Amino acid sequence: MSGLLWALVLLPLGGGVLLACAGRRADRLAAPVAVALGAVDLALGCVAAVVRPAAKAPLLAGLPFQLRIDGLSALLVVTVTAVAAVVLLFSVWSIGPGEARARFFGLMLLFSGAMLTTVTAADLLTLLMGWEVMGAVSWALIGYWWREPRRVRAAGTAFLTTRTADVGLYVAAGAALAGVPSGSLALDRLHTADEPWLSVVCAGVVVAALGKSAQLPFSHWLSRAMQGPSPVSALLHSATMVVAGAYLLLRLEPLLRASGWGAPLVAWTGAVTALALGLVAVAQRDLKQLLAASSCAQIGFMVLAAGAGGLAGGTLQLMAHAAAKSLAFLVAGAWLTLLGTQVLLALRGAARADRTTGAAFVVAALTLAGLPPLALWAAKDLVLAAAAQHGPWLYATGLAAAVVSAVYATRALWFVLVGERERAGNPPLFARLALVPLAAACPLLTFVAFPPLRDAFVRVLGAGPQVEPHGAEFVLSAALALLASAVCWRWGAAGAPLPRPVRAWFADWLGLAMAVRVLVVRPVLATAGALAAFDDRVLDRAVTASVRGAVRLARWVDAAVERRVDGAVHGVAGATARLGRLARRPQTGEVHQYLAQAVSAFAVLSVVLVLFVVLTGSG
Repeated sequence: MSGLLWALVLLPLGGGVLLACAGRRADRLAAPVAVALGAVDLALGCVAAVVRPAAKAPLLAGLPFQLRIDGLSALLVVTVTAVAAVVLLFSVWSIGPGEARARFFGLMLLFSGAMLTTVTAADLLTLLMGWEVMGAVSWALIGYWWREPRRVRAAGTAFLTTRTADVGLYVAAGAALAGVPSGSLALDRLHTADEPWLSVVCAGVVVAALGKSAQLPFSHWLSRAMQGPSPVSALLHSATMVVAGAYLLLRLEPLLRASGWGAPLVAWTGAVTALALGLVAVAQRDLKQLLAASSCAQIGFMVLAAGAGGLAGGTLQLMAHAAAKSLAFLVAGAWLTLLGTQVLLALRGAARADRTTGAAFVVAALTLAGLPPLALWAAKDLVLAAAAQHGPWLYATGLAAAVVSAVYATRALWFVLVGERERAGNPPLFARLALVPLAAACPLLTFVAFPPLRDAFVRVLGAGPQVEPHGAEFVLSAALALLASAVCWRWGAAGAPLPRPVRAWFADWLGLAMAVRVLVVRPVLATAGALAAFDDRVLDRAVTASVRGAVRLARWVDAAVERRVDGAVHGVAGATARLGRLARRPQTGEVHQYLAQAVSAFAVLSVVLVLFVVLTGSG
């Protein structure tokens, strides 16, 4: 059945490459082709999740290209293909005929295929290939409107931030080759590495995962990523790139546990991110910025689950978040298209102008708020139950983050529900129908958190025994979420009574962008400037001086040394010529002269011989 898995991955990758390379000539066919490929890939994903095939191809000596579907990747494959199919269908309307549709849909398919490669990778080398393609294509999608410099700069910020963190995966791969027995890069063998390589592998994976999932301190790049089209945000922030880091941590939970320090570090990072970025979402005045900050916060619960050993809760959180967040971003994109704004104050009453999009956004917002009976309410309690096993403070931080999520979701709801607005048009029927499965998934996934579906869910994951929350925990989180929502609704447009500097700090994403500029960008630019000055003032002058010295030396050699050498050569040549003239004198051609010369030579030799005999004899 390896052909099924190859088809699952290569169908969107191949179709995406062909569409992206075809250019504007394929714009008319791009949308229907992309939607058809998305639907076929969803069907293949559902079949593959049941069959669970594996595939292998030779790549490097001892390091093949390996794909495999197990319990976790089976659920992720269905989630990714389902969300991608819905977003592609909705994009047929939101990305109009005047746009470069072949490039857009080709990149979206390529992005989906890269995520499928990532979640089905059985080894670190294969995962790195999907990971890298996903990062590169995300840059192209965020900067899709490349004629606007601010969008290109935003894409560059997102790409450079995630690429910096991605270095951790290369470090982890190198350490795994050195420390894992037999040098294997298989994901299920990384936790068997010897120290200190085990800690190096764990550190590299954690840094790469936190960077890709926009967790602290890397969260600021997700704010800039909002410059891309809304369908890009719906796919990127819900079930693909931004959750890829959380998926990797859930996948490598044994590695975190084996390191000793990785699990608590990841758990606390997720909990703090969920709380801090939730407060950032509360302070936003732009709907897409609010949803972006909420993505960081909601993914924080998945990261918390990975560190706390709550694989079931983290996976359910991922699936429920994918449905709710893609739904919210698609509706936000529809309002941006119809109303020309995404500012909360300008969206007053937007949900009442069109019942379909309005109802869809209400479902998404209530799900993000963690209100019963919607899926994130139950998923969070599974995560918090696992966190409670690691201490009351971790549980309290996660619970506080859940309360904050109710505040920012209710705040968004207040703006789009309160007030009157004239109808500005509706999305076409097929675009509105695309929202239905996502909205339906929000309450239906709740049943997975309770027996008997929860037991079956855990068996599918192969997660082993999981901590089960008590009924009181479900009641407590629901009560706190309802109370926070009521208080937030009472505040209305005024928001929480916080001092203006505090509110501005949260609205500016905790000043993370400024901190990066101060701690990273400015020092790097200053260092580059110093090196450039050193190059111009020291190296360049040294090279110029050495060249001038070489020229002077050459002139001196020419003036002093070379003339003497030439004179010596000419002298040797003249002496040789004179010797040649002397040697030619006896060569007259007359026989009697040659005879006389021979007699003279023999006479001389005879004398020499007699002298030699006499001298040696007397001695």
